[in-house]
Amino acid sequence: MVRSGSWVLAAALALLAPGAASLAAEPVPGGEVGVASWYGAWHHGKRTASGALFDMHKLTAAHRQLPLDTRVRVTNLRNGRSVEVTVTDRGPYADGRVIDLSARAAEALDLKRRGIGRVRIEVIDDEGDGDGDAG
Repeated sequence: MVRSGSWVLAAALALLAPGAASLAAEPVPGGEVGVASWYGAWHHGKRTASGALFDMHKLTAAHRQLPLDTRVRVTNLRNGRSVEVTVTDRGPYADGRVIDLSARAAEALDLKRRGIGRVRIEVIDDEGDGDGDAG
């Protein structure tokens, strides 16, 4: 008899097999492809790396390397939905993830319920003013 959770382990191992899609960021022309996650209530009202207060209801994101105030288009590769966000924070800090989205951005991409999803990130504008005000 196979335990009910065994298929999850098998699926995870299949992802790690040679030739399987990687969870790590993949550079693509004009951006990157990787796994997005989201953050919300626990961080709401706390100061971000840009100095602005995090507002989970705004279209913002955290990225490890993009300059603060950079505008990016994030596309959910599962359903094709896109949203434009401003990088106001640093992260994500979970391995294998390339961007953390605000709760509102995750909702727009239909990622909130699943928690994570594979996305394409394209830089729209990297000439932010540096004040982190994602209005």
